[in-house]
Amino acid sequence: MRHIVTVQDVVTAFADWMEPTDAELDAIEREMPVILADVDLLDAQITTLDRTPTELDARRLRRARRRALAARVELANQATTALGVGA
Repeated sequence: MRHIVTVQDVVTAFADWMEPTDAELDAIEREMPVILADVDLLDAQITTLDRTPTELDARRLRRARRRALAARVELANQATTALGVGA
């Protein structure tokens, strides 16, 4: 009888000793406002899944969408400024 097992190196992309690089950590730090805004938006959306949204829920969703969009715009503007585009 042959046992079917996974090859751990193929399944796991990174070894235990491998850590994120400074550049990857910096990228995560730059994107953190977008990540947090998206989490707030998801939280607002999840809140309204099991019920009919009230006016307060609708306002919360609109604010969360605006914050998420503003965070993405800010990140895009930082990226273009860093690249020197549009200067």
